[in-house]
Amino acid sequence: MLTQAPKGTKDIFAPEIYDWQKVEGIIRDLCKTFSIDEIRTPIFEHTELFLRGVGETTDVVQKEMYTFIDKGDRSITLRPESTAGVAIAYIEHGMDSNIKPARFFYIAPTFRYEKAQKGRQRQFHQFGIEMIGSYSPAQDAEVISVAYELMQRLGIKNVELRINSLGCNECRKVFNQKMKEFIGENIDKLCPTCKERFEKNPLRVLDCKEESCQRIMQNAPSVLDCLDEECTKHFESVKRILDSMGIKYTVDPKIVRGLDYYTRTVFEFVSNDIGAQGTVCGGGRYDNLIEECGGQKNGAAGFGLGMERLLLTLKAQNGETEYKPYKDVFVGSMGEEGFFKSQALVYELRKNGILAESDTLERSVKAQMKYANKIGAKYSLIIGENEIKENLVSVKNMETSEKEDIKITDLIEYFIKLKDNN
Repeated sequence: MLTQAPKGTKDIFAPEIYDWQKVEGIIRDLCKTFSIDEIRTPIFEHTELFLRGVGETTDVVQKEMYTFIDKGDRSITLRPESTAGVAIAYIEHGMDSNIKPARFFYIAPTFRYEKAQKGRQRQFHQFGIEMIGSYSPAQDAEVISVAYELMQRLGIKNVELRINSLGCNECRKVFNQKMKEFIGENIDKLCPTCKERFEKNPLRVLDCKEESCQRIMQNAPSVLDCLDEECTKHFESVKRILDSMGIKYTVDPKIVRGLDYYTRTVFEFVSNDIGAQGTVCGGGRYDNLIEECGGQKNGAAGFGLGMERLLLTLKAQNGETEYKPYKDVFVGSMGEEGFFKSQALVYELRKNGILAESDTLERSVKAQMKYANKIGAKYSLIIGENEIKENLVSVKNMETSEKEDIKITDLIEYFIKLKDNN
């Protein structure tokens, strides 16, 4: 067991890690374009934060949190999502007095104890953004546009944007009452979990993944029919702005998301290329969360996106990425003097931005050349006592086998010029 990672976790290394780095680079460039600053919050928080912020009736809180008592007899939870942590950071550091809206992004390890499934581990990584300080529908549309532009820059196809509005607290009271009446007529047909949700939070029944419950909920009341005039106007404005941006969407009244803090606009980007668990990105507005966490009332919106699921979507559409190792030059050696000289030379090359590598296993010359081929070296050279005495070494082009004699003291300049010309 000690040689195996815990269930629901995964080691990420080359060549797969290069896909991660590429996507993360695109994310960082995107956030720079949208003036979104990075934030890094603690990997664990007080459990009370998630009970209040995420909601005690959610699956996340009831079933999925990694919670423990620390040595100070405090209840601590590994973060199951990052929005609540960002909210606390916003409050604790007095960011409400800064320029609004505040824009944050994170790429963070996240933890949920659930059945490991395609694209979702118990430790997974989430890219998300949070924009705090505006109640305008333009903020909702801006958040959605960030996710949409990411899909465009990654070249992801067959992804559908679905949007809905949950309304304000008063709208939800009306909707909850209608849902209770509807569910009460079908209570015997629902799964045990939904029967429990019926009393605490009937909205959660819409989020159930059981097929039998989903069939029943097809005929459930629509939350859009329960919106008041102000919330209806807000949702219509969001749609109008998305239309003006050229961002296509489908209105789906069944979208409620899995966390209790959402108000008004909610949305999901859904892919048909990764099976039943097809939600690539989800988010929405959460106007009450900052106040519920102890801060001043603030409008806010954001989204979360599972990196594993995003990469799975890219792989499903584009296939496995083929990676070829590459180095500018391999510096081999013969004898003790050549060995020490090769180490110093490689260090100088690396300081000048040249991808250089040397032998650190003290292989034979033949084995060194095999290694040079394996690492994709474009050029190679072997330094021995004679080369050092004569200050001259033969540089071999590994593709053409052509050789050129270069002074050892000129090698740095030689490879810098080669790199600049290529």
